[in-house]
Amino acid sequence: MNKKIIKEILREYEAKRNKALHDQKLRKEEVYAKVPRIKEIDERISETGLLISKAILKNPDSYEEKVEEIKKKMENLKREKAILLTENNIPLEYLDVNYECNKCKDTGYLDNGKKCSCFKQALINRAYKMSNLEHVLYKENFQSFNITIFSDKPYGSEKFTPRQNMEKILTICEGFVINFDEDNEENLLFYGTTGLGKTFMCNCIAKALLDKGKIVLYQTAFKILEIVENHKFRKKTNEGVDMSEYDLLFDADLLIIDDLGTELTNTFTNTEIFNIVNSRLIKGKKNIISTNLSPKEIAETYTDRIFSRIFSKFSPLKFYGPDLRWDK
Repeated sequence: MNKKIIKEILREYEAKRNKALHDQKLRKEEVYAKVPRIKEIDERISETGLLISKAILKNPDSYEEKVEEIKKKMENLKREKAILLTENNIPLEYLDVNYECNKCKDTGYLDNGKKCSCFKQALINRAYKMSNLEHVLYKENFQSFNITIFSDKPYGSEKFTPRQNMEKILTICEGFVINFDEDNEENLLFYGTTGLGKTFMCNCIAKALLDKGKIVLYQTAFKILEIVENHKFRKKTNEGVDMSEYDLLFDADLLIIDDLGTELTNTFTNTEIFNIVNSRLIKGKKNIISTNLSPKEIAETYTDRIFSRIFSKFSPLKFYGPDLRWDK
């Protein structure tokens, strides 16, 4: 997960802790005003550590008896406090700090240094929001994938039926998720006409990786160029520019570029598309490109640099068969 995102989440945890402590302070002031004796008891209890330290320093060879005496006094004070709270109809836990997560006390980390489950969930939630796919993935994922909607009849001159082809693609995509953390330079190119399941498969991969806490950014080629233009031409005025959105194009664990070829293509757009893809490949970041263009059309639409980079670093997967949208 991006260090910047982790820092943002940790700042949120800090805000939660500060609020919990502030709320506790207000409750204490309320109780102390109602029962002043409880304030005296709390002050005495808070001195326990200091009293024990003094006892040890004064009698380093025989401090056990004195320490035991101090502990008994503290227990008596705690007992008196509990009685006073009960007599005044105040819940015993009313003066505690009410953290949202008591396991990590809103720090995000357990005592053993491992991430708390709430922190892991926060990372996943943040990744979902940044992915641009927060709602659609509940419907489109590997669990809901139905291979039977693909035709099992021969299609044109293709060697495999659409269903056999999709079974092969499904295996490759599941392997892509399983081996995502491997330094294998694996990137995928989905190509074929509309209505064949390319977007659905992108969503399956996105959800599987988001659930692992990976940062996945899903954008159309048109939207990506809009983000780039905002960054380049409006960043000095800061008008409506989300700098983190631009940074994520380069830093997200997985970038999915959908509908490559639908954007306006010219020297500027060609350069920017190449810059994003090439920069990510150099950094070892993984990518998926989905397009309705055939390899021949990609070669005709983009520069030789882009065509060469895509077909040398991406595994091309052809989607074919009847349009599933019409079948539905």
